[in-house]
Amino acid sequence: MGKKAILVALITGRQTEDLVAEHLAELAFLAETAGIESDQEFIQKLPHPDNRTFVGKGKLAEIRAEVLANPAIGHVIFDDDLSASQLRNLEKEFNPPDREVQVRVYDRSLLILDIFLMRAQTAQARTQVALARNQYLLPRLTRLWTHLERQRGGTGTRGGAGEKEIETDRRNIRHQIKLLKEELEIIDRQRATQRKGRAAMVRVALVGYTNVGKSTLMNLLAKSEVKAEDKLFATVDATVRKVVLGDVPFLLSDTVGFIRKLPHHLIESFKSTLDEVREADLLLHVVDVSHPYHESQIEVVHKTLQEIGAGEVPLILVLNKIDKAEAEQGTIDWQERMAHYRQWGAREVVFISAVSRQHIPELKRLLYHTIRERHMQLYPNFLKTENYDYGF
Repeated sequence: MGKKAILVALITGRQTEDLVAEHLAELAFLAETAGIESDQEFIQKLPHPDNRTFVGKGKLAEIRAEVLANPAIGHVIFDDDLSASQLRNLEKEFNPPDREVQVRVYDRSLLILDIFLMRAQTAQARTQVALARNQYLLPRLTRLWTHLERQRGGTGTRGGAGEKEIETDRRNIRHQIKLLKEELEIIDRQRATQRKGRAAMVRVALVGYTNVGKSTLMNLLAKSEVKAEDKLFATVDATVRKVVLGDVPFLLSDTVGFIRKLPHHLIESFKSTLDEVREADLLLHVVDVSHPYHESQIEVVHKTLQEIGAGEVPLILVLNKIDKAEAEQGTIDWQERMAHYRQWGAREVVFISAVSRQHIPELKRLLYHTIRERHMQLYPNFLKTENYDYGF
């Protein structure tokens, strides 16, 4: 199969061309993370997606012509979810009987699920992602999706035999879903026991859009070596480290990054991992303030936190990468901007650079006093010092 991809997006409703271009840039980054090189982009303005093929007939003909003319194209990736019928119709359009290189049609959710499957390291994460992926694929199975490695051709692969194969695959996936759910229940009980064992300490969770610098900040605060790289979803598994600031010990967890249109099945499957967020005493919402659409990313995280039941957890907004923002925009009065960012309900707002360590002492001081206050509520006789300055 070719490793290059065509990316497809629609401009609908009140969306602007600039916003959709940004969405496609993110989709290209997702594809790159999955090891797929973006070759071309197709954008169409429509009131709503076409029920049969997502894009209109004219645009479909353009995409099909490009696919058929370029054997290096192995994927056509859509920046929205596709229905089962849309998938079937598109696969037929892009895979005529005489095409040697089979083209796989991806929608956004499946691409994200495949990346999560690649990135998952622990048994829990692998089970969660496999469950979410199977649940998502079950109603969308086609012969091409389930038999990509088989040679198509001749009448033997068509008609009733193909339908029987798909039904067999459906039964197999339903059985896998049942087994994965049972396995996940066992793992969830084990993780719940582990969390109860940590209940005696204040818990802080890092949250934010994917690729904003959470893992870099985790390494800085916890002096750990959590994987941090310039890729989407570099962290899929929740990582917990014990940190001590002054006389205050607490647990710091780095969780999976959120993203626009995060697949529903993935959120459902990751509920136990997201308990680290729901049960936290404090959230550090890390934001890449240099990103041109970082406010939209803040809104995505804000809505996701509400969706998973963590909307009421106290939150500090950490605006990261100020050095990059100033390199691109010139000197910025961050104090002047502070009031603007409070609209998302943050208890405090702080501007930092985790890489160049700008304002990290201020963040540590803020964390120390915030966590110490919570620690004193839980254990009033444990801490003896009052407002001690540890030189952060």
